[in-house]
Amino acid sequence: MCNPMIPAAYRASAAGGTSESEGSRQREFPPAPEPLPVPVMDNHTHLDFPDGEAPVGIKEALDAAAAVGVQGAVQVGTDLESSRFTVQAVDLDERLLGAVALHPNDAPRYAARGQLEEALAEIEQLAAHPRIRAIGETGLDFFRTEGEGLAHQRYSFRRHIDIAKRLDLTLQIHDRDAHSDVVQVLKEEGAPERVVFHCFSGDEELAATCNREGWWMSFAGTLTFKNAANLRAALAVADPELILVETDAPFLTPHPHRGRPNASYMVPYTVRAMAELTNRDLASLCAGLSQNTVRAYGKWD
Repeated sequence: MCNPMIPAAYRASAAGGTSESEGSRQREFPPAPEPLPVPVMDNHTHLDFPDGEAPVGIKEALDAAAAVGVQGAVQVGTDLESSRFTVQAVDLDERLLGAVALHPNDAPRYAARGQLEEALAEIEQLAAHPRIRAIGETGLDFFRTEGEGLAHQRYSFRRHIDIAKRLDLTLQIHDRDAHSDVVQVLKEEGAPERVVFHCFSGDEELAATCNREGWWMSFAGTLTFKNAANLRAALAVADPELILVETDAPFLTPHPHRGRPNASYMVPYTVRAMAELTNRDLASLCAGLSQNTVRAYGKWD
């Protein structure tokens, strides 16, 4: 029997059980949190990455989010297929804005096939859509890519920066184990006017750099993990006008549901953790997050 607190849109997916390839991982979606007192937006999600047996439609996913005070989301592309999906998705529901790019771990694969230039050209074409507000996620990932693939990553990152600047779009950065190198490339190329560190993974030092440069820091469910002292230290010093919230769904489900599927309706768990860690009034924090998100991506209407 389905947990009645799980949003209806996710119940069919939750009922799928656990596949052999995923061992004992729980596939059931977590219960819906208490609604937020002031609406916020999930500024990074992947609606085309299903995490259950049955896919959840765009409208259903956004309805579930809206029911707990998450009134919109930024759908993010990671390759040509998902970036094409993103352009289609933002036309289907006005609660979505979009970001398109080649993920830093995908750029070397396009390069290996001799298709990187062609792929970058298509990303720029897709980015011309008026509801595509960001180039991302792009950046550097030293965890999953090594060797000559890193050169392709750096080249792709620089090209994405150029596209964002020429089209006056926000740059949404993927930064994994590459903080100083990401900052170096941004300074060498000249950062776009608006930069967001998606799923901020740095420490106080990177937060201080973001404060100086006026770059947004977007906190995901990782902030709630027991081993994330660096993120909590970073949040403590982050300029309140430069913080955002996201899910990176279906990944990075916040505590106490880590390891289970994630979705935009889970944002309130992270927001409440942010309020507790910063000793801020929840409604005030939500209002600030919403204002910051609009400053980063523009209005949803």
